[in-house]
Amino acid sequence: MVPFSEYMNEWLYGPKGYYAAFKAIGKEGDFYTAVSTSRFFGATIAHYLISLIRKGRLSPKATLAEVGAHQGYLLGDMIEWIAHEAPELLETMRFAVVERHEPLRRLQRDYFHDRFGVAVEIVHYADPRQIGADELFLVANEIFDAFPCDLVFNGKTALVDTKGEHTIRFEGEDGQVLEVAKRYGQTKGEMARGYEAFAASVAEAARKIVFVTFDYGEKEVRNDFSIRIYKGHEVFPLFEEGLDLKALFQKSDITYDVNFSHVIDAFEEAGFSTHAYKTQLRALTEYGLPRLLEELARRGDQRLYLRELNKIKTLIDPTMMGERFKLVEFHRNIG
Repeated sequence: MVPFSEYMNEWLYGPKGYYAAFKAIGKEGDFYTAVSTSRFFGATIAHYLISLIRKGRLSPKATLAEVGAHQGYLLGDMIEWIAHEAPELLETMRFAVVERHEPLRRLQRDYFHDRFGVAVEIVHYADPRQIGADELFLVANEIFDAFPCDLVFNGKTALVDTKGEHTIRFEGEDGQVLEVAKRYGQTKGEMARGYEAFAASVAEAARKIVFVTFDYGEKEVRNDFSIRIYKGHEVFPLFEEGLDLKALFQKSDITYDVNFSHVIDAFEEAGFSTHAYKTQLRALTEYGLPRLLEELARRGDQRLYLRELNKIKTLIDPTMMGERFKLVEFHRNIG
């Protein structure tokens, strides 16, 4: 019997884990993300980054990096918008990806080469600490829901029989997990592992840091299980009757709603200030999405405008991603 966090870590990140190799996102994959929905997601974040540079909050020599980049679409969309709105920054900025897995690194190198040729250089790092920049704008999309978690229920933690049928039993007594659960008033649900260590590593990535991240969840604990499995665009609650975990192990995505209070506490303990916490709808609006749409409309291609507008509705519609997904923006040493 192993703790559920070890089981989930092996499920997602083991040598044969789900994320150890490239997984398609979108129609051919197991799930959708904001990045796969519209290029205007990355363009809007890049527009916000440019505004910070023009206001003097960051310098033109800042590093733009993504962690959890998957194939690299988000960073690619951001670089493309920078080339459109402020091409001079391509001469001064550095671009990087934080990625541990070499197969994904190779995929990202190929993607960036196909998209930008030799015009843009992407540097890879295995850990944020290795970036070593003076100023850093770090972006991440849906990474905190993929941190391994433990499960708690009525004062016990979950253990998994990995040598049998992957049965889950609440028989563990992990004091550290239960103490964190008590801190947030959680008697039933998921307790993420690794937020504190990750926040500490980001804090050492640069002297000045803006970290922007999007994910789904709430600040308030629901005291219920949100953990679920995605396979071929179908969603299966982890505790669904008859679910064959052994068959799904490492062959599907497994995720849960983020406790943003836990994320915020981890980063504030690492020396960051929480600059913003808001819905994706509000964040993208304030970052300048309406202005980008106006510019697209002025180009005169009505068909392109309507196509992109329909895609963007998914990002900001309150019944879809708009309210369920949240932005958290952290600052460190930003005046």
